[in-house]
This record gives sequence, structure tokens and C-alpha cells, in this order.
Amino acid sequence: QVQLVESGGGLVQAGDSLRLSCAASGRTFSSYAMGWFRQAPGKEREFVAAISWSGGSTDYVDSVKGRFTISRDNAKNTVYLQMNSLKPEDTAVYYCAAARTFQTIRGLINYWGKGTLVTVSS
Repeated sequence: QVQLVESGGGLVQAGDSLRLSCAASGRTFSSYAMGWFRQAPGKEREFVAAISWSGGSTDYVDSVKGRFTISRDNAKNTVYLQMNSLKPEDTAVYYCAAARTFQTIRGLINYWGKGTLVTVSS
């Protein structure tokens, strides 16, 4: 069992930066691929970024490439999402996710966090 708790959301202006954190409980954190998803008002949840268990592989949705960076610290059981050059369309609830495999994380999640709200004003 893995429990995920997100933090770091808030209200920022367009162009600002924000770093989200996801603290995981459980001894097997380092064996999971980790990801971030988001859900904007009135829209479906979408994939944002993922990182393999070792941190050696990452994946991003095209709309955040070059602006967002996912990283993890297995010693701290934490995954991060550094978000730069934020845009109003990045406004959403951001969810942390854990998956058994990096290859399937876009569509097969084993554990979800409860989310943290990011609001970007124009």
C-alpha cells in the first residue's frame, strides 16, 4: 500500500514558478514509477509528467515540455514537479500518482493522491 500526499499548490500569476511535492508512505516507494496528472474545471483528468523508479527516464505531455520538470528523491520518498513559466491554462487540480511500470503510467495507476490546486491568474 502506498499513500500519496501532495503539497505546494497555490495562486500565482502568469509567468511565475511553483514547485509541487508529493510525499509517499510505504517502503516500496522506490519501486514505483511516479507521475503527475491534472484536472482543469470541466475537463477530464490528463497526464502531465512521469518518472521511472530510478529517475533515469521521464515523460511529459507536449504542452508542458520545456516548462515543467519532474524529479524524485527516493531517500525522502518524495516526487517533485517544478513548474516554470506558468500559464492560465495550467490552472487545475494536480494529482500525484504511482504505477507499477513507467511504460504504462499514462493509463494504469495503482495509487492516487487527493490533489493540490494550482491557480494561475493572467
